[in-house]
Amino acid sequence: MRSFSDAERRARLATRQGLDRRMSSFEQLADDLVGIHSSDPATVYLAAWTRIEGLTRDAVNRSLYEDRSTLRLLGMRRTMFVVSNPLAAVMDAACTRALAGPQHRRVEKLLADNGVDEPARWLELVFAEVLEALRLTGPMTGRELSDAVPELRRKLKAGPGSVGATTRVLFLMATDGLIVRGRPRGSWLSSQYEWAMFDDWARGGLGGLDPIEARIDLATRYVAAYGPVTEEDVAWWSGWNRTDTREALARGPIVEVELESGMGLALADDLEHLADGPSWVALLPSLDPSTMGYKNRGFILGSHEPQLFDKTGNSGPIVLVNGHAVGGWGHNSRGDIEVEYLEGVEPGDLVRITAEADRLAAWLDGTIVKPRFANSLWRQIAER
Repeated sequence: MRSFSDAERRARLATRQGLDRRMSSFEQLADDLVGIHSSDPATVYLAAWTRIEGLTRDAVNRSLYEDRSTLRLLGMRRTMFVVSNPLAAVMDAACTRALAGPQHRRVEKLLADNGVDEPARWLELVFAEVLEALRLTGPMTGRELSDAVPELRRKLKAGPGSVGATTRVLFLMATDGLIVRGRPRGSWLSSQYEWAMFDDWARGGLGGLDPIEARIDLATRYVAAYGPVTEEDVAWWSGWNRTDTREALARGPIVEVELESGMGLALADDLEHLADGPSWVALLPSLDPSTMGYKNRGFILGSHEPQLFDKTGNSGPIVLVNGHAVGGWGHNSRGDIEVEYLEGVEPGDLVRITAEADRLAAWLDGTIVKPRFANSLWRQIAER
């Protein structure tokens, strides 16, 4: 049985996840990483910047909003990802479609608790009005849609507070594949997206792939990009239950391997030993795929997870040396990028990290990034 050391697993972050900067396009990146976290808009751009030499923000915008070869979609763990169009259909069948029923029931109960006699019928009518407004006007923000469809302004009591119907309804419609997040209003860091009709944005829709076959496909893609991994990693990353996880793994081209931490999984045709490559460094953004791709992150983080992740499991900005976390980075109060180290670093790697921070500062050109999910290390830097 093939054995993988932690060092070899870290080396694969470069070769399998693009941290050696061999990725040639944003579309390839979104496909090869099996999606890029989009809960924080900055992640999409910065995760691509660190992997694609010479990437511009215009290239990302062109892919998302002009060519529409990539799109934002709710997927694994009810999280928003940017994915390639072919992958969107797989992710929808493997993950998103299963969310629709429970989410509908949750919202219908909320509506009933707030005096709506026929919640399902109410949603059906509001869905139709939203789609008609988008058909007549084109992409609109949630606020604009609530002006066009007055029922969206309904306030719903939930616990001690209240929520607007707009957010709940648009979330359901996105889960159903009826609408999609389009351009943001404002800068590339904005999350005030316009909503568009899905069929207008991505012609041909999501198709109707078989969920079982889609889960096999998605699991295989994930193990190809992130493997070797554990079964627990697969279940956590995908959001599947144990039965669906084990079925997808058993039916895919996946074999057991040995890890330093126990048993793992890898593709049957991806077991070759990697030759030692050149030393590399990376400044990863909050929610980067390489740090959010695993439930068991010890081989990357060592003992530093408390400083680098928040209490709900979201990663902040992290500095890697050859795949090992050595600290974090952020903008200080003067607007300069600063690195905070959690352990000693070799002089040559210090030079590389400084050069990478300078390269990022030049690319940002004065823009200050404040991650939506900040770790304690970022807060220390921001206060300086």
